Amino acid sequence: MTEPRGGRARTDRGSRFDEVLERLDRASSVVITTHANADGDGAGSQVALAAFLRERGAEAWLVNPTPFPESFGFLLPDPGWVLPPKSGLEARHCSEADLAVVLDTARFPRIGRVKSLIRHLPKVVIDHHPPSDRPIDGLVICDTAACATGALVFELIDRAGGPWPPSVARALYVAVMTDTGGFRFSNTDRDCFRVASRLVELGAVPEALFRAVYGRFRVRRFELLREALATLTVHADGRIAWMTVPKDAYDRVGATVEDLEGFVDVPRDVDGVQVAMLFRTTADGRIKVSLRSVPPIDVGAVATGFGGGGHARAAAAVVTGPLGEVIARVLRRVERLVDEQGPAGGVSIL
Repeated sequence: MTEPRGGRARTDRGSRFDEVLERLDRASSVVITTHANADGDGAGSQVALAAFLRERGAEAWLVNPTPFPESFGFLLPDPGWVLPPKSGLEARHCSEADLAVVLDTARFPRIGRVKSLIRHLPKVVIDHHPPSDRPIDGLVICDTAACATGALVFELIDRAGGPWPPSVARALYVAVMTDTGGFRFSNTDRDCFRVASRLVELGAVPEALFRAVYGRFRVRRFELLREALATLTVHADGRIAWMTVPKDAYDRVGATVEDLEGFVDVPRDVDGVQVAMLFRTTADGRIKVSLRSVPPIDVGAVATGFGGGGHARAAAAVVTGPLGEVIARVLRRVERLVDEQGPAGGVSIL
């Protein structure tokens, strides 16, 4: 259920949160998951909800389709909260849980192997992405106007009256900060700053958390970025730009998906670019394309057309085919999109 802002919708939204809190109150053991290759919003929301539940006396375990991101490991009060993937411990806790909570996605394909682990459980879904054609069943709170899923988890905990251990404030601040690109993207609104301000009051330290997220990159990331920069291509009179991540360089430096964080922002930051793309080869040989845009261009529609999804300004898809062919196919769609939706002469900053 997508919840718009204001009026009756706000009342309905409150009752929806109350229903979620009732389900959490009745559960003595909860498993919490998010989408594959968790980002700061997914991982931060997981940690915050787990810490909140544990403070209230429940068991809460993190079960992810891919390993919990190393770059956000500092948020975990106890690494033992993350159940080892494909382990007997993971299988046992999932079989014994009373409830599963899915954060930052409402699509079954995005939780991968976790789908079978929580199939038997009642589910709560909290997300801020547009609805999809393969939704996860359960009690759903979805607000596409929310700057981050972390902002919705904040609202849930705030409605409960806490508790607010420092780990919750830190994790939710990181969720909001990362999904707004350090409070730079178009989803940064007054509600976003309201949430961030409250989290600072509760103990989040902006400088320390910014440094922890954006100031601890490994050298291999910059070695890979150097290789990717050599592929930077600007097209369509400067309105479209993209980079590719060379597979041989990715393997040579021992990179991980986490090392690619922010790469797509490089072509987006070229003056006059309205749509930016990043192409990389996945482990199974398919091509992952990440898309970013400036208003009013909706790249979510392009991603959906290739079987992916996301937001209007940030979306992605995984496409089968040789790299050059995939680039050409995606580029044709993006060219049409820019011609139809893109403002002539670029976007005003005012």
